[in-house]
Amino acid sequence: MTAEQQAGQAAATRCGFVALIGAPNVGKSTLVNALVGSKVTIVSRKVQTTRALIRGIVIEGQSQIILVDTPGIFSPKRRLDRAMVTTAWSGAHDADLVCVLLDAKKGIDDEAQAIIDKAASVAHEKILVVNKVDLVPREKLLALVAAANEKLSFARTFMISAISGDGVDDLRRALAEMVPPGPFHYPEDQMSDAPMRHLAAEITREKIYSHLHQELPYQSTVETDSWTERKDGSIRIEQTIFVERDSQRKIVLGKGGATIKSIGAQSRKEIAEITGVPVHLFLFVKVRENWGDDPDRYREMGLEFPRE
Repeated sequence: MTAEQQAGQAAATRCGFVALIGAPNVGKSTLVNALVGSKVTIVSRKVQTTRALIRGIVIEGQSQIILVDTPGIFSPKRRLDRAMVTTAWSGAHDADLVCVLLDAKKGIDDEAQAIIDKAASVAHEKILVVNKVDLVPREKLLALVAAANEKLSFARTFMISAISGDGVDDLRRALAEMVPPGPFHYPEDQMSDAPMRHLAAEITREKIYSHLHQELPYQSTVETDSWTERKDGSIRIEQTIFVERDSQRKIVLGKGGATIKSIGAQSRKEIAEITGVPVHLFLFVKVRENWGDDPDRYREMGLEFPRE
């Protein structure tokens, strides 16, 4: 392609990074999946399940929107917490647009206020996205939107329900108009730049949470050890679930291995749906004490290791 042709293509298309920032459980991952139309990030009832900048890629008309789903922003206490918060804000500063998500039910609580205050330092255009609007009366929604726009100058405001899809199409079209002109960064058929090995590990981690959200702390991690495409077209995957104590290992295994069998069955089914081929999934559980202080684990999750 000549330089002139490339320039013409750039003029005809738009492409940009859009960061989603908000408190834990505000619905960022659900919104990414709704905008993309396919599952690219994990969704869990347990806070802090998104650890790294997992991007969803949306094609809308002549625009490519690259969604940066940041970890929920909260008050960090441990080393892992600090790494996630740092990653979230770096994603916001590096993006072309920033969507600030608010939970319609919670309104502008202390967490939301702190995020709005810090978002003021981000130089890009900011879009207010009020999620879970189906759970709140309209008068309360309008008051919330007015209060948020008084605190920070938002370029646009959208009221949506990421779960039902209400308002998501309008938001997608607006993002397509607002990303800057330029050529696409990714092939049109690619939904996420997260490698399938990583996505498969995230899916298994989600199933662990859905089974054990009360019994098991979120300091567990899953790594895909091997990914082998077999001659019959199926995929053989081996994954290791790491926990910090032997008591947690027993919880993940369950009586007679029942819990891990159920986790494996659900994860295998979902990975097969995404890959479109049969999947043979083998799960192992190991104790790795203090993995939350191991720099290698942070690098594998796409996080910067905080030295303090």
